[in-house]
Amino acid sequence: MAILLDVLLPVFFVIGAGYLSVMLRLYSGNLIDNLLKFTQTFAIPVLLFKGMSELDLAQSFDPALLGSFYTGAFLSFLTGLLGAHYMFGRDWESSVAIGFCCLFSNSLMLGLSITERAYGSNALEANFAIVTIHAPFCYCIGITAMEIVKSQQKSFFGILKNVLSAMFQNAIILGILLGFLVNIFNIPIHKSVSDAVTMISSAALTLALFSMGGVLFRYRPSGDFTIIAMICVISLVLHPSLVWMFATQASLNTEAFRSAVLTSAMAPGINCYIFASMYGKATRIAASTVLISTALCLFTVWGWLGVLP
Repeated sequence: MAILLDVLLPVFFVIGAGYLSVMLRLYSGNLIDNLLKFTQTFAIPVLLFKGMSELDLAQSFDPALLGSFYTGAFLSFLTGLLGAHYMFGRDWESSVAIGFCCLFSNSLMLGLSITERAYGSNALEANFAIVTIHAPFCYCIGITAMEIVKSQQKSFFGILKNVLSAMFQNAIILGILLGFLVNIFNIPIHKSVSDAVTMISSAALTLALFSMGGVLFRYRPSGDFTIIAMICVISLVLHPSLVWMFATQASLNTEAFRSAVLTSAMAPGINCYIFASMYGKATRIAASTVLISTALCLFTVWGWLGVLP
């Protein structure tokens, strides 16, 4: 019960505050959209820039950690993709969008916030290692799969061009890359700039959670609830179970093990809806999944926190 009260509820109260603010018309939908855009295209990229620029690259980029997490993520994507197509008869493009929902955990808004509240800010090093390649990995998998099923007549280089173009227009990926360059080349940052980055970073997650709640108000549950149930099971149960198995086999240390499993146990993030909207496929399913799985996540993550070492 202490985990629920001290760790999870504060995070979901912030989400709930954003949800109520729109429901009660305290803030307009446009304002919330702009706030979400600010967090997604500026505040969170700054947070990731800071985390990446300060990360101990040699220590944090543990192949066992990343291999455990991303093997589980890729298998979850395949399960969702094939399940949507062969079990539910969806076309391949819609199946890719559904598979992306199973792939893209909310590692930023929920993963970082809950890990920090559960284990402290010093426990986020493994989270940052996962997050730094999360968006590039997931978008690369999703966009590549979508381009393949959409444009089978295109050449390899045509598909590659589309993938790279979409990725390098993503502010989160750009923030990570800039932080990586500062880190690897040891580029000095003036204290005034560093302080400004810290100020923006400190507000990023809270604003992101609040705006997420406001946006979720508009996601009225609709679509094929059997597919939504499949996505929720894959995202909230299968993915963390796979990561637990792979991380155990890889003998990860306790801190990395916690971060890997907990991050994989997060509900699909808003990026799932953004990806579906990019291609106009399975958008209602993606939107409803974000809402329903985020609510369910309160209880499933409570369970995972209870069994983690």
